[in-house]
Amino acid sequence: MGLFDALDASGSALSAERVRMDVTAENLANAQSTRTANGQGPYRRKEVVLQEAGAGVGASFADSLRVARGVKVAGIVEDPSPSRKVYDPGHPDADAKGYVSMPNVNTVTEMTDLIGASRAYEANVTAMQTTKTMFARTLDLLK
Repeated sequence: MGLFDALDASGSALSAERVRMDVTAENLANAQSTRTANGQGPYRRKEVVLQEAGAGVGASFADSLRVARGVKVAGIVEDPSPSRKVYDPGHPDADAKGYVSMPNVNTVTEMTDLIGASRAYEANVTAMQTTKTMFARTLDLLK
């Protein structure tokens, strides 16, 4: 593991958690949107797919262990769960029976995801600060 691998891993995690927070904020903002931008049906909840980034395999036995190089956003996908139906016959998007298709966004789930992403972000900031402190103390020892 190189000198800056810990910083690279934490830095990539910071970027990934920021994307998770952005997508969660978008889901919360559209929790009541019955039409998408193109006017086709209710908003669909989005999820972030993460994957391991840049793991490598070394030549020697000691290096043959996979060394993670962080995490990356593999994509943003729509949640396949069905939209929920709400009875509101006065709504402009109501069907003939008076039901409106609402987004498949659960605000409690989104807030839980937001708290989780925020805590993961904070943990990675702490890891970066600890790594920086270790580097500084190592350089002090070498003086």
